[in-house]
Amino acid sequence: MDRLLANSGYGTRSQIRELIRSGRVSLHGVVIVDPSFSVEEVQKPEIQLDGSPVQSSRYLYVCLHKPSGYLTALEDKRLPTIADLLPQELLFKGLTPVGRLDYHTTGLLLLTNNGTLSHRLTSPKWHIEKTYLVTYDGDPLTDDVRRLFASGMTLSENPGEIEKLAPAVLELLSGSTCRITITEGKTHQVKRMLAAVSRSVTALHRESVGGITLLHGPASGEIRSLTQEEILSLFDAAKMTGTPV
Repeated sequence: MDRLLANSGYGTRSQIRELIRSGRVSLHGVVIVDPSFSVEEVQKPEIQLDGSPVQSSRYLYVCLHKPSGYLTALEDKRLPTIADLLPQELLFKGLTPVGRLDYHTTGLLLLTNNGTLSHRLTSPKWHIEKTYLVTYDGDPLTDDVRRLFASGMTLSENPGEIEKLAPAVLELLSGSTCRITITEGKTHQVKRMLAAVSRSVTALHRESVGGITLLHGPASGEIRSLTQEEILSLFDAAKMTGTPV
């Protein structure tokens, strides 16, 4: 019960526990005083707080259009974080970013409090596609590089350390831009791939994750809730069953 109410934005877990113990919460008309009381996922909980209906949701799914100059973190003492871009009412709902975007990388960042889905979307085991628009310095990329990426290139930046990557899709665009789709999320992976073929990334923008895109918004620095169709699409990509709500 305490997790459900906290995820629904009614306070922190400790605040929720106190108001439950004080008898202010009821379920189907019965007062609940145990914060760990289990609310079955199959039921539609009719929860009231101080006699008023609670709008409850176990899980939230939102996407942020991350601008440059923000850490993919919810707290930092030195630099701005994505928490600065979230509405106040979402800060108590247990949302965490699905993977990371570097400080200057822009684009799509998913956030959810569904830990199982978040793990699957970031784990290379589930082969979730992530597509980036890349601007780089150096000679135009070639078909030879495209074939190298498609074969699963090997990184060996440090002597004695070899890292085999999964196959990636490189789309050659005009000028010094390209589009790269990967199914892993290794640290600085796209930048390291380009560095291995003697190019340096000057701008990186994530266009999509698991088929979710920014084509219909939000604008840079803003968020939106995923549609039910998008949520079910992520569940399908992550090979998950059960209810997403």
